[in-house]
Amino acid sequence: MKNNKKRNLLLSLILAAVCLVFLLYVDKFQHYSMLASVLKKGAIYSLVAVSLNLLNGFTGLFSLGQAGFMMIGAYTYAILTIPVESRAAVYQYFDGGIVQFCLPMIVALVLAGIVPMIFAWLIGLPVLKLKSDYLAIATLGFAEIMRAIIQWKQVGPLTNASNLLKKFANFDSVLFPFIVSGICIAIIVLIINSTYGRAFKAIRDDEIAAEAMGINLAKHKMQAFMISSFFAGVGGALLAMFQSSVQANTFTSTMTYEILLIVVIGGIGSITGSILGSFLYIACSEWWLRFLDDPMPYIGVNIPFMRGGFRMLVFSVVIMIVVLFFRKGIMGDHEFSWDGIINWFGKLFKKREKPAKEVASK
Repeated sequence: MKNNKKRNLLLSLILAAVCLVFLLYVDKFQHYSMLASVLKKGAIYSLVAVSLNLLNGFTGLFSLGQAGFMMIGAYTYAILTIPVESRAAVYQYFDGGIVQFCLPMIVALVLAGIVPMIFAWLIGLPVLKLKSDYLAIATLGFAEIMRAIIQWKQVGPLTNASNLLKKFANFDSVLFPFIVSGICIAIIVLIINSTYGRAFKAIRDDEIAAEAMGINLAKHKMQAFMISSFFAGVGGALLAMFQSSVQANTFTSTMTYEILLIVVIGGIGSITGSILGSFLYIACSEWWLRFLDDPMPYIGVNIPFMRGGFRMLVFSVVIMIVVLFFRKGIMGDHEFSWDGIINWFGKLFKKREKPAKEVASK
């Protein structure tokens, strides 16, 4: 057992070093490439997908309000980090806005998680009494209401209404979203493996049995809801930094469906699956299938249906195939394990060796 732990630790360190070298290479030599954009957005979506998986996959609460919490986090971060001298240009229709100070990036990033968490507590009091589809509808309605309020002209001095928020602090390095997302995901993993995480899983499996074992359902559901919203808010702030601007129309229900789809593709109840699903989803939708939108002829043949929007049609078919053949997702409810990989390769080589021995004996 000790040898296996040392081996797994060594392999993990090697993998981390390889990933770090790769990211440093991309950051230095392909900083403005599509690969860099996919990596940055994939890291951000990984955090948001894991936060949703904590709620849907580990606690069994079907929520569709993730885009709303991301939007609150993005607006919180943007409002608090716009330089004072730039506010007159940003809030040009509202006399420079009512916020006349600028916070450091890290402080604003933490507040971008705390503010959505407060909103989650407020709406969680009545909403978490609902179950299944009713909870999903209620949280989806909350996200749409918040989007309408943010664009309301009466709150324009704070949110700039339907106008863009820009000129706030952004990140330029490919490593930054990976570091922030990595720290946040590590915290979520620690929570899942704690007594709170075991209580979440018990609620997911059987609420009646969990309550009979002394678990306070209302308290733990609220905790899961608030923790998920905190990290969704941080993910929203990272997305705002990635896009260099914030507008409420970006955070529609479609974004929530995308994140939910990533969780399903990766595996409900799998942190590793959510991370893999995020990078695969972003890479397919924004990079690998991009050529399908190009009307240029291929091999001298002009294909008529290859035009703008065809990429998303093909992508939808790919998703349907994945869902049909991987009904539990890529990882199911399992996590990445060196022991599992080594055992898989061991079984694969044994299957290949067995026919060879049978042929030799004949």
